[in-house]
Amino acid sequence: MPSASVTIDIHVGPEVIFDLIHDYSRRLDWDPFLREARLLNGAHFADRGVSSRCVARWAVGGLAMDTVYVSFTRPRVAAVNMTNGPLFLRSFAASIRQERIDNKATRVTYRYNFESQPSWLAFVTEPIVGWVFYRETCRRLAALKRFLEAGQPTSEDSQPVSL
Repeated sequence: MPSASVTIDIHVGPEVIFDLIHDYSRRLDWDPFLREARLLNGAHFADRGVSSRCVARWAVGGLAMDTVYVSFTRPRVAAVNMTNGPLFLRSFAASIRQERIDNKATRVTYRYNFESQPSWLAFVTEPIVGWVFYRETCRRLAALKRFLEAGQPTSEDSQPVSL
């Protein structure tokens, strides 16, 4: 099962980063990978057990993935598992962790793993899917950093996003 992680340091506190990442009403403000992001089943806030749908922009296939939060500990870590996704993915799971470096910076680490299907074709599909996931993860975290460090409107007095 292929896996990877991408880390970036952002000069903002972990609470602000965590809250922005999991605020689906603001997701498209900073995330260049997506053309749609929303919580499902009437949820208003991300939290453990809450499902979401993210749809990629057309340039990277326009595919949708539904996930469920399996971990949600503000402001440190959140993790999701795929519940429904593109036919070529058997499984996908990811976590994003924020670790305070000092009073002015946070280390953000996004880890993911996936398995493609059919398994007999994985030797071809997994390197391609892995390359796309890695490239897009780097782009997304760089965009998050630019957005936050440019002083875009955030909730500096962050309120917990869980119910």
